[in-house]
Amino acid sequence: MVTLYGIKNCDTIKKARRWLEAENIDYRFHDYRADGLDAALLESVIAELGWEPLLNTRGTTWRKLDESRRNAITDAASAIELMLEMPAIIKRPLLCAPQKPMLLGFSDSRYQQFFNEVK
Repeated sequence: MVTLYGIKNCDTIKKARRWLEAENIDYRFHDYRADGLDAALLESVIAELGWEPLLNTRGTTWRKLDESRRNAITDAASAIELMLEMPAIIKRPLLCAPQKPMLLGFSDSRYQQFFNEVK
């Protein structure tokens, strides 16, 4: 089953969910805040995608951090610590399907390509 990870009130998550529903794709939504987030999940995502792409440095959560805290994020361990503390700092959505590479972010064309390859 396809799993969509994110935070339910995120506008990009809402777009991704509408797209999946419009395409009649069965998926499970995992809300980082409501359903939790653990280091094992983050480590598996980072192993595939790297920690830098996963860290949303364009969002409000990042911008609200003081400069010394931002500068302290220098490796996967420090990034995981921050993401566990502040799940809103994780770029979203994250789409995972069995036997497929993970897909970070949303665009109609990327989702279309991802699911054409799944079928």
